[in-house]
Amino acid sequence: MLIRSLRLTWGVLGLLLSGCVVSAQSTPVRIMSLGDSITGSPGCWRALLWRKLQTAGITNTKFVGSLPSPGCGFTYDGANEGHGGIQATGIVQRRELPGNKGPTEILAAFGTMVDWMRESKKDMKILVAQIIPINPANCRQCGDRVVALNKAIPAWTASKNSTDSPITVVDCWTGFDTARDTGDGVHPNNAGNEKIANCWFEPLRRAIQG
Repeated sequence: MLIRSLRLTWGVLGLLLSGCVVSAQSTPVRIMSLGDSITGSPGCWRALLWRKLQTAGITNTKFVGSLPSPGCGFTYDGANEGHGGIQATGIVQRRELPGNKGPTEILAAFGTMVDWMRESKKDMKILVAQIIPINPANCRQCGDRVVALNKAIPAWTASKNSTDSPITVVDCWTGFDTARDTGDGVHPNNAGNEKIANCWFEPLRRAIQG
């Protein structure tokens, strides 16, 4: 399906849910993690999130994607679509573009992808993050770009939200510190992975059980 080839940009994290939990015998809820290297390389926050779901008794899930689970210290359901450096704008235009697009262009690309995804599954639930701060040594402007993007996400969400296919904004920005929670100003360390897993858990639990 088309949704299996979608990727995002600037570390944007998203989860797509198909189905809902009805009983222990119901079809598993399919969850796709979309993003760049923060999502998939190795993206051990996903392992922690999966374990939190298991501990909470939410076991009727299936994580899906074209990439396998990397090593994160324990076995988990880790299929994903986290591709380093892949951009939303490039997906829509069918070519790679520099990572300097503004919020308007990025969110327009997100909107196009949401339309594509809903063509495949009209009642999927979409969770999109206000992403973690970044402070890469080779990109002075990147931190400000993330701030601008995060500010634009709520209004974009309101414009694309629907009753059949709701979009939930997940705040992964608050409380995340690039000095303490990353190893390079971008990619989360162990503490950062725990914070990202925590930011996703409650919204994901509500989406699955709601």
